[in-house]
Amino acid sequence: MAYKGKYTVKNLEKYVGDPNKITYRSLWERQFMQRCDLDQRILQWKSEGFAIPYRSPLDNKTHRYFVDFFIQIVNGDGEIEKLAIEIKPFSQTQPPQKTGNKSKMKFLSEIKTYEINKAKWTAANQWAIINGFKFIIITENELGLSK
Repeated sequence: MAYKGKYTVKNLEKYVGDPNKITYRSLWERQFMQRCDLDQRILQWKSEGFAIPYRSPLDNKTHRYFVDFFIQIVNGDGEIEKLAIEIKPFSQTQPPQKTGNKSKMKFLSEIKTYEINKAKWTAANQWAIINGFKFIIITENELGLSK
């Protein structure tokens, strides 16, 4: 999933921000950008639009979290919803499991990543509630990429 590039917006009126500075950091993010750009239900979208402060459980310091996407969409009931969306592999949304063939270093790295992600998502949920958004995590399952 490690793929990076610049995205070229087709529907400039839908993008909020500088359309020349849109970077995707995975093919999943690029696919979601295409969906935002072309889906008529999505009225507006922005990539990494806001810095949300969060406290890291590893160093107890405040860091900045940039949620992948902010969109305004017409839901199935015809109402407009504001969503803050993070794109993540499903495996990173679950507590790591120690398996027989996994090294101790890899397992510890997965635990650190998971704990940082939980802190980010807690902060994003709080930010979303205060600012009238709903925070959701989209994985390969929701993108239709699961095997």
